[in-house]
Amino acid sequence: MKNQIYMEFYKKLKEIVEPICEKYSYELVDLEYRREPHGWVLRVYIDKVGGVTVEDCAYLSEKISKELDIKDPIPHSYILEVSSPGLDRPLKRKRDFERHMGEKVNITLLEEIEGKKKFEGKIFKVDESSVTLKIDDSFVTIPLEKIKKAMLIVEF
Repeated sequence: MKNQIYMEFYKKLKEIVEPICEKYSYELVDLEYRREPHGWVLRVYIDKVGGVTVEDCAYLSEKISKELDIKDPIPHSYILEVSSPGLDRPLKRKRDFERHMGEKVNITLLEEIEGKKKFEGKIFKVDESSVTLKIDDSFVTIPLEKIKKAMLIVEF
């Protein structure tokens, strides 16, 4: 029950925030709403072609804040933070994997494939329901619904 209430709340926030992001040519990567030591925080992670600047975050924060003030979906005080997902961003959707084709990722699965739950390799192919990694000289295809967590590996 508690999880369902959170999902409905998350959906409501997304319905407010995502159109604003799209209107100004940003992609809503993720939303996070949680209680922290200094109070409630709504984090909005955004991206765009060419990357996100501090100015982008400030600009979109102002737009989102105005709309949240009007629609007032959060019944108590909170802090709004708008930021980029960072270099080691999580990959959650098909388009996230597509955008990072050829890059190295670390994937943890919900259940084993070929006797393993963790894979590290380069994104080789993405289709409607799976991602294929190139690991050394072999390939492994992973259904998207079996991915628990996928993170880019930052190489310097």
